[in-house]
Amino acid sequence: MDQVRVAAWASDPIALAGLIEHLRSCEEIQVVPGQRRGEAAVLVFAASRVTPDVKAALRAAASETPAAIVLVAGHVEAEELPELAACHVAAVLPREAIAGDKLVKSIVAAATGRESSLRDLLGQAQSLQHAAGGAALSPREVDVLRLMAEGWDTAEIAGKLCYSERTVKNVIYGMTNRLKLRNRPHAVAYALRAGVI
Repeated sequence: MDQVRVAAWASDPIALAGLIEHLRSCEEIQVVPGQRRGEAAVLVFAASRVTPDVKAALRAAASETPAAIVLVAGHVEAEELPELAACHVAAVLPREAIAGDKLVKSIVAAATGRESSLRDLLGQAQSLQHAAGGAALSPREVDVLRLMAEGWDTAEIAGKLCYSERTVKNVIYGMTNRLKLRNRPHAVAYALRAGVI
């Protein structure tokens, strides 16, 4: 089988470098530079969640090329799926799928023109939420977890997110209680395993 020509996009440069390096290690894939994504059969987008910037990038890609898009994300809301489907998104995968062969299988399937229906995408998004421990984290919780993982204390997190310290403490308490996590390091470890941060 010929190699699938793939272009990559990620919400931050470090994630993009890691994604490109991983894709280059797959013998079924030929990575093309992002500026030549019009030559790619499949585009792989990676983001922790579907933000307005990610949606804008997806729309821009869909307007430039008819290539199918495989979206690797930590969290996708069901109401976002019609918009994603309109942007040629053929598959939605959890971030941990990058480590296994599921990403390559999805890329090959997308390249062969196997279109995903909205029902397929909905099923994929639901399994994505189950992969996060069956209890999806809110965007606010993800933001707090990300800053906790970077080593910021409660006051610094509050300052960075423009919340009060009490709000940050309530977010942490609510999340650790709901998910039965012992402490902050356990919460960060949980989020990392679930591929949310």
